[in-house]
Amino acid sequence: MGDHGVSVPESLRENVLRFFGAADWLAALPAKVMELRAHWGLDPDGPAMGGGTHSYAEPVVRRADGSRAVLKVTLADEENAPEPTALHCYAGDGAVRLHAFDTERAALLIERAEPGNALVDETDRLGAAEVAAGVLRRLWRVPGEIPPGFPALPEVSALVARWRRTFPERLARPGGDVLGERPVFLAVELLDAFAVPDGPVGLVNRDAHLGNFLAARREPWLLIDPKPLLGERAFDAGFLIAQQVAERPDTAYAWEVVTRVADGLGVGRGRACGWAFVRAVDTVLWMSVSGAGDSDFAKEFLAAAEVLEPLAAP
Repeated sequence: MGDHGVSVPESLRENVLRFFGAADWLAALPAKVMELRAHWGLDPDGPAMGGGTHSYAEPVVRRADGSRAVLKVTLADEENAPEPTALHCYAGDGAVRLHAFDTERAALLIERAEPGNALVDETDRLGAAEVAAGVLRRLWRVPGEIPPGFPALPEVSALVARWRRTFPERLARPGGDVLGERPVFLAVELLDAFAVPDGPVGLVNRDAHLGNFLAARREPWLLIDPKPLLGERAFDAGFLIAQQVAERPDTAYAWEVVTRVADGLGVGRGRACGWAFVRAVDTVLWMSVSGAGDSDFAKEFLAAAEVLEPLAAP
């Protein structure tokens, strides 16, 4: 065990230092976890969970009733800060339940999905993508009143405006020209169209990949780790499609993924494909200017962008 009986996964340390430079957060994390265990009456129930980019999660048992849960401490940023707000709005309908939220420590106590195997482990990837789309369709909703102290929900419209401005800027930065001008300006053209939402806006997720859907007992699959915004339904298709195409960058397969995800969400296929292309471009540009353009992840999304480009072109 590490400091204070808290063992921080090495992958989490590497991600936090490489992409966020948050050595102070890492140094304070063990003591913070111990404080939260005492505050919420928790006992650790196994090693910390790996795979997080900038959040620590460990299985725990609640002393009050013996129930099994997950303690999660986040390095809060604009993407994950509103996670507790989304979980409050979902109220356990298609997502893990939120038991408690500590604003000061950016910590959550959430339901443990068990048995907990992820959709990403399913061999039928198209079927898995359909399942994820069905869960996301259920999760889309106009949020009610947000309790005091819970973070506000950002809007896709603000993200679109920023991307329209920053995509060309990233292209001009060192490492940012890996895509070339044509795909980047196609993405900007699509963002111009996306500036006006296609229908009402509600809760959507910017990081809805198959690893964030876990098998559970009370429902077949539950969403974890939401990165919520307020936006049109088709936004949910973007990263989900891009991820599948990144794994298998084939044109025919890409269109099959677009078809199944769009139909599962109940949105237009062209709109869904456009969002997927934009999300692939954003991922490549962000990784490239962050010094990770040579990673396998960046290369896979570059291949996805190349396959999706002709499908997304007006």
